[in-house]
Amino acid sequence: QVQLVESGGGLVQPGGSLRLSCAASGRVFNIKSMGWYRQAPGKQRELVAAISSGGSTNYVDSVKGRFAISRDNAKNTVYLQMNSLKPEDTAVYYCNAEQVVFGLRRDYWGQGTQVTVSS
Repeated sequence: QVQLVESGGGLVQPGGSLRLSCAASGRVFNIKSMGWYRQAPGKQRELVAAISSGGSTNYVDSVKGRFAISRDNAKNTVYLQMNSLKPEDTAVYYCNAEQVVFGLRRDYWGQGTQVTVSS
């Protein structure tokens, strides 16, 4: 089992910044990718950003140029730096870890952290 603990959410004004952190613990081997998803009220959960164990990244178009994902493999921690935040970024943000063992993929999720962008 892998446990994910998120931190860093909160209330911020439009144009502001927040940094989310997600620390993985437990059986943290063969984690291929870590990422951040978000879910706004009445909407489906969507991938925001992901980073592979090798450092390759991908972002949803709406956050490109504003968000940056990074990973500290030694600490089993992934970060999401969010700049120039907009009201439409308001959502619960969930950390995700993809583990592959003997060819089988398993996804782990954090408990979620609320990000609210409002004046």
